[in-house]
Amino acid sequence: MNRPDLLLTVFAGVAAALAAAVAMRSEITRARGGKVLAFLALFILPVVSLFGGYSTQMEKAQSTTFCLSCHTMTDHGRSLLIDDPSYIPASHFQNNRVPRDKACYTCHTDYAMFGGLRSKLRGLRHLSVQYLGTIPAPADIRLYDPYNNRECLHCHLGARTFEERSAHNRTPQSLAEIKANALSCTSSRCHDTVHDVASLPDTTPWKGATLP
Repeated sequence: MNRPDLLLTVFAGVAAALAAAVAMRSEITRARGGKVLAFLALFILPVVSLFGGYSTQMEKAQSTTFCLSCHTMTDHGRSLLIDDPSYIPASHFQNNRVPRDKACYTCHTDYAMFGGLRSKLRGLRHLSVQYLGTIPAPADIRLYDPYNNRECLHCHLGARTFEERSAHNRTPQSLAEIKANALSCTSSRCHDTVHDVASLPDTTPWKGATLP
């Protein structure tokens, strides 16, 4: 157990102990000090514990380990290790273009638990399907909406290798269209090989990388 989890456990334990003490000896609430103790035990400490737990767990939910903890995402995790630079997630993961411990979160924040309200609701839907619904096969998993260039531009916008690349400047308007999401990075016959889990049996893994 790491330190934040340990502190939260201790904090929650203290809150539970105080609440139990108040419940077992309700007469202490007749005094002013007892009322303050009851207020702390029954309201303040539980709220603080809940907030601290939420913050800690949401931080964990950004990790690649968390994203791949669902069995149906195992193949998507394996696709990060494919020894083929044409696979965009693999080349980014293996070359540390994204943090390996937050690889999924870095590229998919638009629809995951950390996007807007609509995206957060979709994230909750993922959890409900995992535990209560019918889990789709890995090859059947699709994005809700086409991948937005915005997610690529978080890192690449302004980079010399991006701005001056010949493929991005085929026509005078090409670069502007890419930046405006009018010309897709992933579906315009450019970087169109993404996870492609259906092809995993025909690929070779790069032995130099392991998943977090």
